[in-house]
Amino acid sequence: MGRGKIEIKRIENSSNRQVTYTKRRNGLMKKAKEISVLCDAKVSLVIFAASGKMHEFCSSNTSVVDILDKYQKQSGKRLWDAKHENLSNEIDRIKKENDRMQIELRHLKGEDITPLNHKELMALEEALDHGLDGIRYKQMEVYRMMKKNTKLLEEENKELINYMLNPQGNAMKGGEMDNEYHHQQVQDFEDQLPFAFRV
Repeated sequence: MGRGKIEIKRIENSSNRQVTYTKRRNGLMKKAKEISVLCDAKVSLVIFAASGKMHEFCSSNTSVVDILDKYQKQSGKRLWDAKHENLSNEIDRIKKENDRMQIELRHLKGEDITPLNHKELMALEEALDHGLDGIRYKQMEVYRMMKKNTKLLEEENKELINYMLNPQGNAMKGGEMDNEYHHQQVQDFEDQLPFAFRV
């Protein structure tokens, strides 16, 4: 006895609908793979479930984008607008620029330089010399800054010692004798300081 004819309409029962969707989807995927392998056809299949989940199949020798581009050319239907085409071109340009910079970086490291001719090697040497000059200039700048900071610290250290030896309350007391006595105290105190703290 043959199977009864199934009426093609939406299945109201959600469970039955999900089961049917899964079976039919797998069947379509299987058929798409078979025709791709058996007939060397370029096949792309994209299915969106009612929930929004996507399932896809594409022949191993192509891609969805390639098939859509081919469809656009042969059908005359415009799938991509100018904005998308410009974006695609910009992405390609950035990829090429990134590849070029990666090659230049390897050359600067001394890698993969065997194929370079004399002119390219001279340009590479000039770039390295220019970079080395920049590094040396930066080193001198850092050295000068460190020297300046060291001098400032020495001055602050000297002022701190003077402040410790000359309290503000005694600064204005006495005459020349007091000043000489105070000077002697400073000298005695500095003589007792460890050498590392002397300025």
